[in-house]
Amino acid sequence: SCLSPSPLWLFRKDGFLVLEEFCTTEECDAMREQIHKIVSEMDVPPHCRTVFCTKEEEQLHEQGSADYFLTSGDKIRFFFEKGVFDEKGDFLVPKEKSINKIGHALHAYDPIFKQITHSSKVQELGRKLGLEKPVVVQSMYIFKQPDIGGEVLPHQDATFLYTEPLGRILGLWIALEDTTRENSCLWFIPGSHTTGITRRMIRTPPGTIPCTQFIGSERTYQHNQFIPVPVHKGGLVLIHGEVVHKSELNSSKRSRHVYTFHLMEAKDTSWSKENWLQPTPELPFPPLYPEADNWPLELNG
Repeated sequence: SCLSPSPLWLFRKDGFLVLEEFCTTEECDAMREQIHKIVSEMDVPPHCRTVFCTKEEEQLHEQGSADYFLTSGDKIRFFFEKGVFDEKGDFLVPKEKSINKIGHALHAYDPIFKQITHSSKVQELGRKLGLEKPVVVQSMYIFKQPDIGGEVLPHQDATFLYTEPLGRILGLWIALEDTTRENSCLWFIPGSHTTGITRRMIRTPPGTIPCTQFIGSERTYQHNQFIPVPVHKGGLVLIHGEVVHKSELNSSKRSRHVYTFHLMEAKDTSWSKENWLQPTPELPFPPLYPEADNWPLELNG
């Protein structure tokens, strides 16, 4: 996983880069086992268990769902695939097969994920990329369940994690099992990270449903602009905040587990107050490097 100057050049050209064998098999298995434990112990909040209800109840339900998402930045929370609950709110499939993702602060509150996120190899990668004061803004475990793992439409991460200037967000995406075209690997438009963004997701005023809205609109992309990027178990995909990427529906019989997190170069950067995700007094964005632990993170904007 050593980053020589040549892959770095590729990353700047394409906006993404595959580093195979970044994590060991043991590290991948430890993350999967830890998630299995978290899922077996999870309490599913009532608003996730969609039931038929009156308009008024539905509104409260949506508000519950909105608050659950908006306040998940400093917690470990569960998000489910569509159609996994019956009308009574009971699981139609085993609960470990029902989850879409767990987010957004595994990196802060779970010992295994914290260790991986702040590992010396991730820190070394940050330094090779020239990051001076990187902070971790969010993390997710994505399941991409067999048969039902939903597609993720073409998007740029900076649409959701907006900074000024742009170009300060970086995704690290670790495959915990082989990801292929069949079980829904990532697809990228090489070089699409150089033209900015045309759409932003912002918070709506408190109490409004929905709790976020888009301003601007997504460009139209053709399928033939994308190339599939399969990765072996343990491989890491580095994702520029503005590169256009997507994944298809997983219609195979195999899952596609992934641990992913985002770094922001905090030096001379302001994090938008309109982003859905906000640092909190309980969890300011933690610095990636240990020596930056005493460094006060000033968030302007």
